[in-house]
Amino acid sequence: MKRIALTLMLLALAAVALAAPKQYTVLSPSGKLSLAVTVGDGITYTLSHGQTVLLQDSGISMTFTDGTVFGSGDKVRKVVRRSVDQTLVPVVYKKAEVRDNFNEMTLKFKNFDLIFRAYDAGVAYRFASTMTGAREVRKEQADFAFPGDWTGYIPYVRDFDDKDFTRQYWNSFENIYVHYPISQWDKRRLAFLPLVVEEPSGLKVCITESDLVDYPGMYLYNGDGDNVLTSDYAPYPKKVDQAGHNMLQGVVRSREDYIAKVDGPTSFPWRIAVVSESDKELTDNDLVWLLGAPYDPAADYSWIKPGKVAWDWWNDWNLYGVDFKAGINNDTYKYYIDFASKYGIEYVILDEGWAVNLQADLMQVIPEIDLPMLSKYAQERGVGLVLWAGYWAFNRDMEGVCKHYSEMGIKGFKVDFMDRDDQEMVRFYRQAAETAAKYHLFVDFHGAFKPSGLHRTYPNVLNYEGVHGLEQLKWGVFDPATGAFDQVKYETIIPFIRMLAGPMDYTQGAMRNGSFASYRSVNSEGMSQGTRCRQLAEYVIFESPFNMLCDSPSNYLREPECTRFIADCPTVWDETVAIDGKIGDYVAIARRKGDKWYVGAITDWNGRDMVLDLGGILGGGSWKMEVFKDGLNADKAARDFKHETLAVPSDGRVNIHMASGGGWTAIISRN
Repeated sequence: MKRIALTLMLLALAAVALAAPKQYTVLSPSGKLSLAVTVGDGITYTLSHGQTVLLQDSGISMTFTDGTVFGSGDKVRKVVRRSVDQTLVPVVYKKAEVRDNFNEMTLKFKNFDLIFRAYDAGVAYRFASTMTGAREVRKEQADFAFPGDWTGYIPYVRDFDDKDFTRQYWNSFENIYVHYPISQWDKRRLAFLPLVVEEPSGLKVCITESDLVDYPGMYLYNGDGDNVLTSDYAPYPKKVDQAGHNMLQGVVRSREDYIAKVDGPTSFPWRIAVVSESDKELTDNDLVWLLGAPYDPAADYSWIKPGKVAWDWWNDWNLYGVDFKAGINNDTYKYYIDFASKYGIEYVILDEGWAVNLQADLMQVIPEIDLPMLSKYAQERGVGLVLWAGYWAFNRDMEGVCKHYSEMGIKGFKVDFMDRDDQEMVRFYRQAAETAAKYHLFVDFHGAFKPSGLHRTYPNVLNYEGVHGLEQLKWGVFDPATGAFDQVKYETIIPFIRMLAGPMDYTQGAMRNGSFASYRSVNSEGMSQGTRCRQLAEYVIFESPFNMLCDSPSNYLREPECTRFIADCPTVWDETVAIDGKIGDYVAIARRKGDKWYVGAITDWNGRDMVLDLGGILGGGSWKMEVFKDGLNADKAARDFKHETLAVPSDGRVNIHMASGGGWTAIISRN
């Protein structure tokens, strides 16, 4: 009897041991980040920086409509590890070489793999299904559980309806950030990515995603009042109608009870937690690009030409001192082309209005525009034309449109008003990039969600909006008493958060500039908040391979010093270095192209004196700098600036002053 009891006890202990959760750990190359994954009844992970826990017991799982669940009682069958340290060469990027250095741990289960990567700059994980056949994903759990009620920079979906939660899946991904503890999160609202949460000692965690090509984008919410941010995704569209702005949008009328369709083995998007020890590190992070799928090495992308573009819409086609009626017509665009040619600006864009309104047909051109003539006129002057296209019009005959306009000599499309990131729309981005590349066209996605790695997979994707850009100042009302619609503050936040995801179509370059007290929104004669030098510095600070000159050519022609700086400023770089910065206060970034360094700095509404330590990047020798700095009266007369050439101090430490809402920028070259 005693033997039977002992045997039963041993069997019970063995069963408990077999059921006990098991932990698997992967460290970043330097060892400063550790990711501990626990597999038991479910799967959770804990992320630590040294001894500081940043995310704890964060749950992950994926549920399919057929009842299959990844992450519920699964057992690890095998663990595969590898380490990578290689140098990658991008086609279009903010640096000529990118170091790809990580440790990877793959946990192999019966029906799926769970892949974890640890870089020194952050961690990422993804599911990879090994199942065959067609299925629907009902939901994916991606929790980010913080140890305390930490403070976040939260970009809520701007439009929401208390009576219809699904209204939030229809949005343009443009909003300013609120800054407060997680506990104050508006429980009714979703936030889009990227999003930053601050650990009390100063560490930052930025959450985003990459390799998003055929799956809905991720939102975050906090519905339980705890410290956990939980993922949410737009359900798959069931019925979509042509509607919205000028009949150019696809409006979802009903949705399925699942978020994605998959067929056969599938790799799902990477979930990323970037970790920074100092704020400035966030301004030069490569994880989204690194985790995007590599471009086809056999493909020829030598035809891609990033550059500047003279833009018509922001300045409302507002020309003066000309002998024709300005508007959407041939004479106006010839003027834009002549201006671009004079300054070596690579492109002119024809924004909304060149195609017949309400037809959503890009083959129907208004009689005031002769596109073949304008394309030939531009080519003779070394300028390329780019066409604006509403989503529905572009999608209805993507192949035909790309073929037709490529043969005409058009160089690319700015595609607008997608305003969704469900699986169907995410798939459109890939199809648009692929089709455009086939005909040697680049694309600029406006009305778009954030970059998520596609710009690595298809280097002809030069830009994304997904930012509360300068266009908002054409109609936004600034209340100095409350700080509402404070674009200057916003501009000192986005280099650390939104820009971490990739390039942004912010469209700076205003020649009418307003101080804290003098800014007014004027649709036909747009004005920026902050100083003239701030606008110039943003061409260095903001990553944008296809970078617009938002103001009227007539205004630029009156401002040759500033226009020459903007026109000559590169849009892709050989090297990027984060100099200094604090989220919401100020930022300074240096970028190198060839043998010249470009340095930009901007501040909030507080005037600021700073020392930029450039010794480490210049490496000694004799250097000079062409400087644009705020004038003595720039705090009131925001257009006041001083342009001068100075010697760089021998120690590389440059003292700068920025006015309220100000900026500073310089081109540095050897003597």
